[in-house]
Amino acid sequence: MRIGATIPNFQADSTKGPIDFYEWIGDSWCVLFSHPADFTPVCTTELGRIAVHQEHFEKRNVKVLAHSVDDLKCHVDWVNDIKSYCPDIIGNFPYPIIADPSRDLAVRFGMLDEKDKDNVELAQTVRALFIISPDKKVRLTMHYPTSTGRNVDEILRVIDSLQLTDRLKVIATPANWTPGTKVMILPSVSEEEADKLFPNGIERVSMPSGNVYVRTTTDYK
Repeated sequence: MRIGATIPNFQADSTKGPIDFYEWIGDSWCVLFSHPADFTPVCTTELGRIAVHQEHFEKRNVKVLAHSVDDLKCHVDWVNDIKSYCPDIIGNFPYPIIADPSRDLAVRFGMLDEKDKDNVELAQTVRALFIISPDKKVRLTMHYPTSTGRNVDEILRVIDSLQLTDRLKVIATPANWTPGTKVMILPSVSEEEADKLFPNGIERVSMPSGNVYVRTTTDYK
C-alpha cells in the first residue's frame, strides 16, 4: 500500500468481533499495524504501549487496529498476557486485533511476500504500519524489521503533523518537529501571502545561493 492509495475495504474477525473496515473506521483516522506473531516479546511491548496511549489516539480522533496472521483464540489468550505484562493498561484491552490465519490480508497490504504465504516458518509479517485518513487514503507508512520495536511517541508525532498540515495546507513540518515548534512555510506561498497568513512573525533564513526558501514561523495553532 503506497502513500496516497485508497485502502480497500475488507472484512475480518477480531478480538472485538467481526469488522467491516469501512464501517468500523467511519469518519475517524486509523492506525493499522501488523506484528510478526502472537506470544512474541517485542510485539507484546508494542501492543501494550499502544494500549497505554489509547487516550492520546482518541483525542486525535484516531482508531487503532492491530493485525496478526495468528488465529482468534491465540489473540484472546495473548491479550491476557499483554495486560499482565503492562499493568498500566486501564480496563479492558482497548482496541481490536484482526485474525488473519489465511494470510490473505497480509499479502494484500504488502506485509508478507505472497510466495511465503503458506510457509509456516517464513510467514511472519514485517512490522508494517499505515496511517489512514477518514477518506480511506493511506497517508503514511512505516516498515520495521522484526528485530526493532516501534516508537509510540513517533506515531503520535506524525499524526499531529498530518492533521496540522491537512488543516493548514501552506505549511510543512521540519525534521524533529513537535507541536508548538517552528513549521516551514511552503515555497509555493508568495512573500505577500505569507505575511498575510502569519502576521505575528516569519523567520527568513539567508542562504549562500541567494534563494529565500527557508521560512519558518510559530504563528499557528
